[in-house]
Amino acid sequence: MRVLGINAIFHDPAAALVVDGRVVAAAEEERFSRRKHGKRPVPFSAWELPERAARWCLEEAGLEPGDLDAVAYSYDPRLTEPGMDGHDGDWEELRTRYARRAPYFLATALPGLDPGIVHHVPHHLAHAASAALAAPAPGHGDVLVLDGRGEAHSHLAGTYEGGAFTTFAAQRLPHSLGLMYEELTEHLGFLRSSDEYKVMALASYGEPRFLAEVREHVRTTGDGGFAVAPVDWGALVKSRSDDGRWTADHADLAASVQVRLEEVLLELARWTHGRGGSRRLTLAGGVALNCVANSRLAEAGPYEEIWVQPAAGDAGTALGAALHLAWEAGEPIAPMPGAALGRHWTDGEIADRLDAARVPYERPSDLAGAVADALARDRIVAWFQGRSEFGPRALGHRSLLAHPGDAANVERLNAVKGREQFRPIAPMVALRHAAEIFEGPLPSPYMLFVHRVRPEWRDRVPAVVHVDGTARIQTVAPGDEPMVSRLLDAFEARTGLPVIVNTSLNTAGRPMVDDPRDALECFGSAPVDLLAIGPYVVRRSEMFAGGGCGG
Repeated sequence: MRVLGINAIFHDPAAALVVDGRVVAAAEEERFSRRKHGKRPVPFSAWELPERAARWCLEEAGLEPGDLDAVAYSYDPRLTEPGMDGHDGDWEELRTRYARRAPYFLATALPGLDPGIVHHVPHHLAHAASAALAAPAPGHGDVLVLDGRGEAHSHLAGTYEGGAFTTFAAQRLPHSLGLMYEELTEHLGFLRSSDEYKVMALASYGEPRFLAEVREHVRTTGDGGFAVAPVDWGALVKSRSDDGRWTADHADLAASVQVRLEEVLLELARWTHGRGGSRRLTLAGGVALNCVANSRLAEAGPYEEIWVQPAAGDAGTALGAALHLAWEAGEPIAPMPGAALGRHWTDGEIADRLDAARVPYERPSDLAGAVADALARDRIVAWFQGRSEFGPRALGHRSLLAHPGDAANVERLNAVKGREQFRPIAPMVALRHAAEIFEGPLPSPYMLFVHRVRPEWRDRVPAVVHVDGTARIQTVAPGDEPMVSRLLDAFEARTGLPVIVNTSLNTAGRPMVDDPRDALECFGSAPVDLLAIGPYVVRRSEMFAGGGCGG
């Protein structure tokens, strides 16, 4: 069975292809359009489809639209009504109308597609499937979904067992932990539905001195749900203008909301465990990208194991919707093979693009060794290898790499990327060394948990130690990531450190690079010393030796 999944209704439009129960491809439209998050989550953008991502997914499998057995659209307009539960009234009616017409929009975007094979999958059910059906041992375990909103809810708790999904609880709007965090994001001068991770980073600099006030507005209800009363943020802390400056009050407010979010998640997880009783919890929804909260759940929650969908935001619902239809049809579902589900190029195609750009390059006999040499000399490396990642984390395929032993590399990389200086940078670490350096859930291949850096290592890898003594790590196993594993080994041989700084290959406000042209544009515009692209390296000193590159 060939199923194409589509997310388009809010933001992070994406497409995913599942063939015979196996994930073949998945990609976000932003990687093609070069527009961060693909679009803004406003009702009048609901007609915009991930056309290029969908076409690429089909091309990757050698399929035409007419070859598909089903298309899964991750929103069901039958579950919502205009003006219901604090929705946007007439604007919400427009969004719902677009969703109802989605089969015909898709048939126009993908000529040859039969609109009759398009199925609407409830938004939070798609989120749930993206976690529980993509995880190891698919279709088993409890699941918790939390985000801003779906059709009429902001939360879903349930369990997969015995070939069926059972819903335990679903919180109706307007109560929403995700929307509360979005409102705080906007109050703190960041872009809502985009910059929530900045609030999480800022929270580490503060103390939760407004926690009592936040607790008055956010509480669980004892039935698996919660209540969120409107918060007058300005009565607590004056809003921050978007000028880069923040005060201790702003950090304290962020810390207070972060702590309350963690408390509520723990209570919801305990309630869900009381109903389901599984040893494993799977998580999805935008709130599941809060790696600090995930770590609190792993440490203090009732579950032995927590697995988080790497594309936990709305992009992941394209994958979840496709998996759900395949699962409903009785297909045997295979675990997600990893996050590297996007585009890739052959060595020859990369060389053709370098030649077309008239860029001087070389092909070292030992790529990992050449890059490790540069990193050991404290050079910044742009790393472009294999298939691009699905989801917001750079996981060793589209990354900026640096030496972890130089504390100045935090400021240096944030300057290269044009980011706020309070934001941390993350490490990749060889799995066999992870436990001796970091404390927390292992393995952690998707950067979805934070780990405490052991005291004896903090001075050895200061660039990856956040202000609170933690790091958001990616563990690397040779069988999963052979090229990155060889690089880590080569760097350790030169420095004694099995850790490398890894942040996304992009600049502020831009999506991660996806194709070779994106990589060359980023490399040419940012002070990066070396580009490792496929088996080739481009050195900045040679690229600009004559005052500029050719062409």
